[in-house]
Amino acid sequence: MCRSIQPLHNYDPPTTSAEVRAAALQYVRKVSGTNRPSQINQAAFDRAVEAVAATTAEMLEALVATTPPHDRTLERQRARARWERRQAPAQDLAAG
Repeated sequence: MCRSIQPLHNYDPPTTSAEVRAAALQYVRKVSGTNRPSQINQAAFDRAVEAVAATTAEMLEALVATTPPHDRTLERQRARARWERRQAPAQDLAAG
């Protein structure tokens, strides 16, 4: 689940509020140990997601980048290549 949380600082194009909220949701899911809270816990879960998203957005605005922004497309390609390298041993085991 934590692999779903992506770095958000210093990207071109800039990080969107949807990306910040998605990272907050993944964090709250991990900490709470559940993907879907019960009805009785839904309000607390939603408040936590909003609080984490707001704090994350505030932190991202305050951070100062000393390097050029990362290219999202290139970073996605690199991530895909890493994933394929991780999957290759499993495919080899399944084949043989």
